Amino acid sequence: MKSLLTLLFILILSSPAMAAGTSSPLPPKGDPRQKSRPAPAQERADRITILSIIPAQGEPGVTVTLSGAGFTEGTTVFLGSTEIPTRIIGPKQLSFDIPRLAAGLYALFLKTEDGSTSKTYSFSVQPLKPVATSLSPDSIPSCTMGGSRDVTINGRNFQEGALVLFDGGAIRSRFLSAEGMAFSVPAVKGGIHQIQVKNPEETVSTPLALMVDTRPEITSISTGEDHVNYYELIIEGRNFLQGSVLVVDGMRISGSNPAPGDRDRLIYMDCTRLIYQRYPADPSAKALRVQVVNPGNEDSPVITVSTP
Repeated sequence: MKSLLTLLFILILSSPAMAAGTSSPLPPKGDPRQKSRPAPAQERADRITILSIIPAQGEPGVTVTLSGAGFTEGTTVFLGSTEIPTRIIGPKQLSFDIPRLAAGLYALFLKTEDGSTSKTYSFSVQPLKPVATSLSPDSIPSCTMGGSRDVTINGRNFQEGALVLFDGGAIRSRFLSAEGMAFSVPAVKGGIHQIQVKNPEETVSTPLALMVDTRPEITSISTGEDHVNYYELIIEGRNFLQGSVLVVDGMRISGSNPAPGDRDRLIYMDCTRLIYQRYPADPSAKALRVQVVNPGNEDSPVITVSTP
């Protein structure tokens, strides 16, 4: 029995673990001081998502709304190489205004403060369309003298080299500024005519209406030269025509040879002046009702004048 115990003790001492004086190795534990590494940049970029772009095209000045996820206050949008600030308008929406850029197709993507970027989408910047808002004046006489046929177009987005279209055809015009164009109305028939502005990029404004007024109008009546048996009344106004007739107290007076017994005569000077040669039967002054009637039967308002 004693020899058996001695043999068992020798075997234990001769085992490898005891011979080395060490115990069996344990699996290593993680270092609690070691921090987890941040997600790679590509994983962060995937969090910036664009789901919709409304509208998908537009001209400078138009507001574009993006819907998606991962937007931050520091998120900016790029159109090509142009960085544009954005506005957060909701948990999953932001917007931006298209800046002044040349027309064309641009790569659109988002970028956050840490450099993460979204996927790239195509966005079309359209040519800037001219906008005509008003005409000054918006009505001109058909026949007048001086610069009263000049018209100014008020609006925005007018460009150097822009044209004025009169009833669809280009006429001579002057570029004043991005907010103004000027032109002189050509000799046209009376009525309503369409005025537009066309930029060099072929964009055209919505038409405005210009009224060319052909109705005659008397602005003043004054006494002219005094002769032995007649005197002259000078009638000034606009839209007088060769062949206009003067109606005085219901009596028609024209430029043709007067009827037998009638001596009064009308002389056409130009579209702003008529001379009425009046042969008075009585030298005392009285009220006369005077009106001009054009060949197309358009008549002026009646003017009352006190004269012999």
